[in-house]
Amino acid sequence: MKATNISPLGVGGWEEKENKLYKKFQFKNFSEAFAFMTRVAIEAEKMDHHPLWTNVYNTVEIWLNTHDAGDIVTDKDNKLSKKIDALIAPL
Repeated sequence: MKATNISPLGVGGWEEKENKLYKKFQFKNFSEAFAFMTRVAIEAEKMDHHPLWTNVYNTVEIWLNTHDAGDIVTDKDNKLSKKIDALIAPL
């Protein structure tokens, strides 16, 4: 599974906008995109911190912020973004 980060701004490709971290990933096909989302879901459950995301065919867009802190970016979001990046790094 190879993802292409098509959001080049920010650390690790994450942008901070409108009180959210944002990143867009593009995969070879829908199956790879969905497999990535499944891996992210497992990590998010472990952290009890869940992303807002969309998936259209081979593209996954992810927004992270912390609802309990007033819908702002917190350390939880930064930690989850790093875990998400680690799911892509070995590919």
